[in-house]
Amino acid sequence: MSTFFVGEGNIGSAPEFQEFPSGNDEPRRLLRLNVYFDNPVPREGSYEDRGGYWAPVELWHRDAEHWSTLYQKGMRVLVEGRTVRDEWEDSEDNARVTFKIEARRIGILPHRVHSVVMRERSSEPAASATHVGQNTEQASSATSKPRKRRGQASTN
Repeated sequence: MSTFFVGEGNIGSAPEFQEFPSGNDEPRRLLRLNVYFDNPVPREGSYEDRGGYWAPVELWHRDAEHWSTLYQKGMRVLVEGRTVRDEWEDSEDNARVTFKIEARRIGILPHRVHSVVMRERSSEPAASATHVGQNTEQASSATSKPRKRRGQASTN
């Protein structure tokens, strides 16, 4: 049983990365996060959490190892995927049921993010790297032609 899921929350612990043999050259890569999905409700000029919950989040992807270095405890994320019912037995042979989220996407939200550095594309020269948020006019060369904005009259 599964249901489409979209939720916003905070990563509660350091990400876990694992590799599993898959029978071919490329192993399967898993990124696990523990995320608190809150439900902030406005109250007296601030917010109160009502009905938030912790959920394990799993993302199977070839870039999972790299992504495990990007995500950090406390980071705000947007998770898209599906909820999956997971049945198992505990150490005393009692039947247990939990729900986990199998993520298709995990987006980093800008809350508390200080800066972001984009890596160059393989075809770009190293000097063209820019920080996100840097004024693109400052980053471009002085010889570039100014861009005309929609609705702006030509000055020539």
